[in-house]
Amino acid sequence: MAKKMALGFVETRGHTGSVLAIDAMLKAAPVDLVKKVEIGSGYITAIVRGEVGAVKSSIEAGAEAAAKVGELLCTNVIPAAHDDVFDLLDIKK
Repeated sequence: MAKKMALGFVETRGHTGSVLAIDAMLKAAPVDLVKKVEIGSGYITAIVRGEVGAVKSSIEAGAEAAAKVGELLCTNVIPAAHDDVFDLLDIKK
C-alpha cells in the first residue's frame, strides 16, 4: 500500500512574505513545493507535500519567516490527504 502524503499550506498577504516562507519551508525539511497560488488582492498560498513530520516542520519554519516580514494569514497541514484532494488542487501525488 502506498504511503499517504501530507499537504501543508502557508497563506500570506504579500509577495515578499510568500517567497521567504517558501525558502524557509524548503530549507527546513525534505518537502516538495507543489504549487504557489496567487488568489488576488495580494493573497498567496504556498503548498508543499511530503511525510507528515517533514511537512509540519516545514510549515512552522515558513510561518515564522513570513510573519517576520509580511502578513501571515494562516497555515494548515493535512496529514494524510485523500486522493481526491490532490485531484481538486490539480497536484500529482
